[in-house]
Amino acid sequence: MPWRDHFRMWTHLQMLPALESGEETLIGGQAVMEGVMMRAPHSYCIAVRKLDGTIVYETKELAKVSERYPIFKFPMLRGLGTLGQAMSLGVKALQFSANVAMEEEAKGKTGAAAVSTLAMNSLAPGVLSVAPTTAGADAKSKPFSNTMMTVQLVLSLAFFIFAYKFVPLWIATQFAKVWPELNGRIAFNLVDGVIRILIFLGFLFAMSRMKDIRRVFEYHGAEHKVVFNFESGRDLNIANAQSFQTFHPRCGTSFLITVMLISMAIYTVIPVDGFAAKFASRIVLLPVIAGLSYEIIRFAARQQGILMTLLTSPGLWLQRITTQPPDDGQAEIAIKALQGAMEMERRQGGQLVLS
Repeated sequence: MPWRDHFRMWTHLQMLPALESGEETLIGGQAVMEGVMMRAPHSYCIAVRKLDGTIVYETKELAKVSERYPIFKFPMLRGLGTLGQAMSLGVKALQFSANVAMEEEAKGKTGAAAVSTLAMNSLAPGVLSVAPTTAGADAKSKPFSNTMMTVQLVLSLAFFIFAYKFVPLWIATQFAKVWPELNGRIAFNLVDGVIRILIFLGFLFAMSRMKDIRRVFEYHGAEHKVVFNFESGRDLNIANAQSFQTFHPRCGTSFLITVMLISMAIYTVIPVDGFAAKFASRIVLLPVIAGLSYEIIRFAARQQGILMTLLTSPGLWLQRITTQPPDDGQAEIAIKALQGAMEMERRQGGQLVLS
């Protein structure tokens, strides 16, 4: 497989936390390569557009992690369980879409600019038409096999730890050597946190300049618009979906920036000194910070007051980068994915909970 395809997958995996919404009781989703994954409480559907305009799907049941493992019903742990399941499903959806894309490229097809028009003429909005596909079958024979995805995930995790834990800590340590007043716990962790956020912003901006990632950001915008459309109670169709904004408070981008802000406060109260000890504590505390961030956002969402506004505002600002206005074809894909998830939910007798 060409190195370009490996790099392409790596960049999409790096964007995964910013594109995924993690709440098991709500309608949510994620943008993938030329498609969208939508999930309901007990099901999910991935819809991906092929170059000839047809849409391929993968629709399956999805048990809540708290139902499978009751321990994840408890505070702190429920956030870890929900986020872990969301990331696992996100990787699966990305793998499905990547294999569809690689198979299409292998066929040597061109003319992607005509895809949206062709698809709009061939599939009526609001009608779920599941095209037969083998894109999700026999994962070992696909370009991105399970083994290949494991390697990609290990590399992505290593990059995350290096870029967002090691580098900010190292730079802050060098600054403290020059300016001793930064050795105070509050000042040091404030500088460390600001550097981490700047790295994150710089990385987001750099990724947004890539054509592939910009397409994903457009599908991200489509996912948000369709979720807004569903939550409004209005008929689910392209015209209605396009009338909504692309910025949604229940987005992975909002969660990530909240995690970074909360981590600054937590590191300040951890009594460790020395570079190695600080670096180790940042890795060990990752689950604690993720679980606490989930609980804070959950509490703020139920209060719907100034705390929710303060927590979601930075994420909504950042969505000016991670979401872009979709075209009608992209909005249609998001609608098809949501219809697939809802249809599977109905078959199981599930109820769609909005709050």
